[in-house]
Amino acid sequence: MKPGQRNLITDVAGLRVGNAMDAGIKTGVSVLLADAPFTAGVHVMGGAPGTRETDLLAPDKTVEQVDALVLSGGSAFGLDAASGVADGLRSMGRGFEVGGMTVPIVPGAILFDLINGGDKAWTENPYKALGRAALDAATEDFALGTVGAGTGAVTAQLKGGLGSASVVLPGGITVGALVAVNALGSAIVGDGPEFWAAPWEVEAEFGGLGAARSYPDPHLPVTKRGAHRNTTIGIVATDASLTQAQCTRLATAAHDGYARALVPSHTPMDGDLIFAAATGAQPLTDPVADSLLIGHAAAICMARAVARGVFAATAAPGDPFPTWAARFG
Repeated sequence: MKPGQRNLITDVAGLRVGNAMDAGIKTGVSVLLADAPFTAGVHVMGGAPGTRETDLLAPDKTVEQVDALVLSGGSAFGLDAASGVADGLRSMGRGFEVGGMTVPIVPGAILFDLINGGDKAWTENPYKALGRAALDAATEDFALGTVGAGTGAVTAQLKGGLGSASVVLPGGITVGALVAVNALGSAIVGDGPEFWAAPWEVEAEFGGLGAARSYPDPHLPVTKRGAHRNTTIGIVATDASLTQAQCTRLATAAHDGYARALVPSHTPMDGDLIFAAATGAQPLTDPVADSLLIGHAAAICMARAVARGVFAATAAPGDPFPTWAARFG
């Protein structure tokens, strides 16, 4: 199987991604939206999450579709990014109709990037404006690395970043992933340069180095200095027709991608979270078998996206960690 045309989450037809960032603050926002509302789910496995509207995504809740998903830097301040997105969607006439009012449904999640060398002495929370700017920038083609929610991200040894990947399954269903990699753990094996995600790499998309030739003691993982600078947040998406419960299972399965690409992952100091989105364009021919295949593909896409985000990161003044490219060429 091969990636879609772009090897991005936007290979799922109808999806767009917008990124906005502030280089001085070293932070940013990424927004996923579609041509129409889409079914969504979420699963949280980290011990320190920061979220908005995730309770709404439980399978027993009334509203089953959302208008956008937001990934943001800024810790709790970054939750305001979804407000900017909601304002923009309302001006477009997008949202859930309630008694003649239009209410955009915009779940979001944040990562901690407040001590990454950027200037955080703002007088007004910048994230609402960044959210609106990211919405306005939404397109099918977008850059990876030091952009959007990955602008200020770091891992145990290297600068993190925004990653994405996709795959087209034999029956024509497309699966994609988008992730802002800001992990307590490491994306590379030992001192590198090989990625933990190497067994799932496609077409040398993050250097083509293959698997590491030796491995450190797995019981002694490399972790980031400072225990609260973390959280990897992401989205997996498909054009398959899934219920909210099936989206929840998809998000759950996709967490395997974190575990394959980041060691350790899902720690008490990470708020690791994955949203799942389904546009519903492709019906399932076998709900059980298709769901299994889509979940497995989502986990692989997520692992690849994590490595691609770290691989594509670019340097900026004051960075606390080097980029993969600067360290390994």
